[in-house]
Amino acid sequence: MEEVCTMPLIGEDAPSFTAKTTMGEIHFPKDYKGEWVILFSHPADFTPVCTTEFMTFASMQGEFNALNCQLIGLSIDSIYAHIAWLRTIKEKIEYKGMKNIEVTFPVIEDLKMDIAKKFGMLQPGASDTQAVRAVFFIDPKAKIRAILYYPLSNGRNMDEVMRLLKAMQKSDAEGVATPANWQPGEDVIIPPPGSCGVAKERVESKDENTYCLDWFMCFRKQS
Repeated sequence: MEEVCTMPLIGEDAPSFTAKTTMGEIHFPKDYKGEWVILFSHPADFTPVCTTEFMTFASMQGEFNALNCQLIGLSIDSIYAHIAWLRTIKEKIEYKGMKNIEVTFPVIEDLKMDIAKKFGMLQPGASDTQAVRAVFFIDPKAKIRAILYYPLSNGRNMDEVMRLLKAMQKSDAEGVATPANWQPGEDVIIPPPGSCGVAKERVESKDENTYCLDWFMCFRKQS
């Protein structure tokens, strides 16, 4: 029978796994209890697009860590290929002002493709032997919160990965939503009212910290 590729959906538990990585063995989600995790796959080591991505992720690692978020990379290459590639990045590659970049987040060896299959990172229409560029945002309760997929040919926007993480943390902390192109510090959306009375009250409110464009579309100002 043909193998069916499945993937966890938003709101579901992230698949658990134990893996060999460039930073030793990890047990997910046990080792990351109470933390956000960004798990991302790349097609292969020693490829140009992946190299630019890893350098950018590594240069931003401190910012992610400050947001209680850990990075985990994955490809189907061996641990030895990972180590050789990461050493090459540190010792030889300079890109957009980044040089001597040391990748200190774990990179998973997934030669048997077990983890890639659990997360739906293998998509036969793209490749049977390489993981597409997937990004899974996993919250401190090990729930899948967001998923991004990119084709093999195009690199990810790390600023958007960071922006989305901050937006979800904002929503969790304050029970609000964020509008299109939201950036930290910009106004946020208050959940729509659940009754006519609340809708009228909100539109007529004199609260200087909120404003409405219509009864269903109200914002809270950010200091």
